[in-house]
Amino acid sequence: MKIFVVGSGGREHALAWKLAQSPQVTQVMVAPGNAGTQWTASSGFASSTNVSIAADDIDALLEYAQAQAIDLTVVGPEVPLAAGIVDRFEQAGLKAFGPSQAAAQIEGSKAYSKAFMQRHNIPTAAYGAFTDYESAAAFVRDFGKPVVVKADGLAAGKGVVVCDTTEDALNALQRILIDSEFGSAGTQVVVEERLTGTEASILAFCDGRDVLVMPPARDHKRVFDNDQGPNTGGMGAYALGDLSHALLSPELLAEVRDTVLLPTVRGMSAEGIPYIGVLYAGLMMTPDGLKVLEFNARFGDPETQVILPLLQADLVDILQACMEGGLGSYPTQSIWYDEACAGVVMASNGYPASYPKGLPIKGLDMSTNAVVFHAGTDYNADGQVITSGGRVLAVVARGVDLNTALATAYHAVEQIHFEGAHYRRDIGRTAAAEASP
Repeated sequence: MKIFVVGSGGREHALAWKLAQSPQVTQVMVAPGNAGTQWTASSGFASSTNVSIAADDIDALLEYAQAQAIDLTVVGPEVPLAAGIVDRFEQAGLKAFGPSQAAAQIEGSKAYSKAFMQRHNIPTAAYGAFTDYESAAAFVRDFGKPVVVKADGLAAGKGVVVCDTTEDALNALQRILIDSEFGSAGTQVVVEERLTGTEASILAFCDGRDVLVMPPARDHKRVFDNDQGPNTGGMGAYALGDLSHALLSPELLAEVRDTVLLPTVRGMSAEGIPYIGVLYAGLMMTPDGLKVLEFNARFGDPETQVILPLLQADLVDILQACMEGGLGSYPTQSIWYDEACAGVVMASNGYPASYPKGLPIKGLDMSTNAVVFHAGTDYNADGQVITSGGRVLAVVARGVDLNTALATAYHAVEQIHFEGAHYRRDIGRTAAAEASP
């Protein structure tokens, strides 16, 4: 099989890396890819090649897939999904993994998502949706509790403002609705109750009716240690294979499946919008029970980088089962390794605000048990790997337990250098401490 991966980040590197390990795959192509997504074939790995086409240039992506007789396209980012790339490929007779444009609304519009959850009794925070500042401001003043202000549309993971005070919330509304900080993504806002508790991310493969739940993962959104500073696209994560009870008990994991994931997939089917792809539920375990913070319509980033190394089964088989409606009969044994996986994001100085680019990266060839997934990287004229984005690398390691995985990942981080490199030093620290005897 020839596989086409759409996207350029760490998630897409992880997808290409895992897909290349399938004995069914002869070649992987990544568009546009990064400095880490190209390699020659070796024992256990198909080759991977970058294709210079932007992830949102659907016409060019389709033309390339047709010309290369691609067997399966796997879409990473949310923007082409929301623009209908899967619909276009399927109309042309090509297989593409991901939700349709209509189904991708579950992420593309937070107001749509909240209204859908309300219609289908899926637990989530109290909220209001607004298109004008005055109505939103009145809601904030009357609400009487801390809130989170969210731009309705896609904002690259940065359109969420967690507010400590009413003044913070009003300022966020000013930035989004009046100053248009997030452009067209902020023509509407969702203001919702700020929940407290333990966060977890649950991703599931979906075939329109059934779900196959992935190991629970936890992302770390704030840029600085101890969850300080602004939100980012994610500064690191960890996942726990069949050790999921350390993050979510088996009972709670079953509750997520039965009260969130299945009702969402079956609710969308009932509304004439079958959901086929990966559904990502961002959850908060509150004193009042679990609640959904948000849905994403794709593999999470950086969660994918710590989940896929735990996958023992053939990813191609799972994706095909989703597209053929076969998850209900998919074997449930020996899918995941009974281990932990941790990932630390190395970011550019200044991220998530402005940051430099073009800085040489050294130490990528260190001998280690970690895997380095590239995100914001490129090559300079001399063929050296350089920084090209805010989140530059995700350094990932598996281990028999979380402490072991973290120790291996952080040891690898210390071998990699670029000017001003920033990373959190507390990824998984709380969970690791709780798991220690």
